[in-house]
Amino acid sequence: MPDSQPQPHPPSNSSGSSGQSDPAALLLCGARLTDGRTVDVRLGRGRIEAVGTAGSLAPGPARTGPTRVDLSGYLLLPAPAEPHAHGDTALSAEHPGPVSYAPEDVQRRATEAALLQLGHGATAARTHVRVGDVQGLGALGAVLQARRSLRGLAELTTVAMPRLLTGVAGADGLAILRDALKMGASVVGGCPDLDPDPTGYVETVLDVASEHGCAVDLHTDASDPARLSRLAAMAGGLRPGVTIGPCAGLARLPTEAASRAADQLAAAGVTVVCLPQGGCCGTDRRSAAPVRLLRAAGVRVSAGSGALRDASNPVGRGDPLEAAYLLASTHGLRPEDAYDAVSTSARVMLGLPEVRVEAGFPADLLAVRGNRLAGALSLAYSRIVVHRGRVVARTSAVREYCNSAAAAEPGLPRQGRGELS
Repeated sequence: MPDSQPQPHPPSNSSGSSGQSDPAALLLCGARLTDGRTVDVRLGRGRIEAVGTAGSLAPGPARTGPTRVDLSGYLLLPAPAEPHAHGDTALSAEHPGPVSYAPEDVQRRATEAALLQLGHGATAARTHVRVGDVQGLGALGAVLQARRSLRGLAELTTVAMPRLLTGVAGADGLAILRDALKMGASVVGGCPDLDPDPTGYVETVLDVASEHGCAVDLHTDASDPARLSRLAAMAGGLRPGVTIGPCAGLARLPTEAASRAADQLAAAGVTVVCLPQGGCCGTDRRSAAPVRLLRAAGVRVSAGSGALRDASNPVGRGDPLEAAYLLASTHGLRPEDAYDAVSTSARVMLGLPEVRVEAGFPADLLAVRGNRLAGALSLAYSRIVVHRGRVVARTSAVREYCNSAAAAEPGLPRQGRGELS
């Protein structure tokens, strides 16, 4: 994962070489930006073609011009991304007994989870998938099939997670990890804390990732400073990058030890994914990583959702805006920094191009009812999601009130258009 910000491509010609208009072009009208401006935004061929003051971008003839979407009363933002999901176990808490790893069940759950997260605004997600043991490669195959079925709606990348990688028992895990990468997993992951030799586990993962040119994404509680120091020393310089999370154990270390570990992670270029909504895979969900300490040390921090209604968190929502809300309300981040953790920083971690509401950037956007970012994080119910220049999800919430003293009145007072919903 490159350290530098990806650069936008030049705006594409909306008329194309043949002079014909893009039939999928959109004109987003009257959207509010975080800097207070109200603008029109023209999208075409998957990118932002133009941004102008409200009313300045003519929609053109009805038959050939772009489709008009009224965003009056909405705040327009770069779309968030989900950097830490578990599609193979998502939505399994609702069914009694052990989690089913039948391919059809995993594919259904992974698809539904991705669509739920897309409805929240996440146009891209990284999902961790267990490989080996009873799952074999069946769960991975099912998630990869879900990824194919979601093409055009959302981007889904997979992390292969073997249980053991060291000793005699780890030989099978290493073999299946290599098979998982050949099969289509794009990131090497796992839980070194669960291996008898955590350092050996990390060494093996880094070797395999280097061999295949893959990113690394490891689960760790980060409660052992010495082990974390060794991980940082080994991870330094690896491209396309190393991510660890949820690192809740860092918050339980003495401040001096946590600060020293944060400095080491920053020097090694390791990204930390925190899970403010709760943990996953048996990790402690009573606390989260010390986000402000990590950011102060220069560590790139993104925020994920973690468990989505599985055994680790039966009420997990999978909502990136809730993660941003918790970073602001519980961890004291500014709303702008909290949203960055689920949008720009998450996209960089996933190797995706940066998104800004400017000409030339990818048209992956989220419109949220509201006028200010703080208000949107507080009451972000109504949302319109744009992926590659197309509206791919809508959520509309209307608040209604009823005066019991006037029960005979058939109509209910409805929320005004300009207010939050």
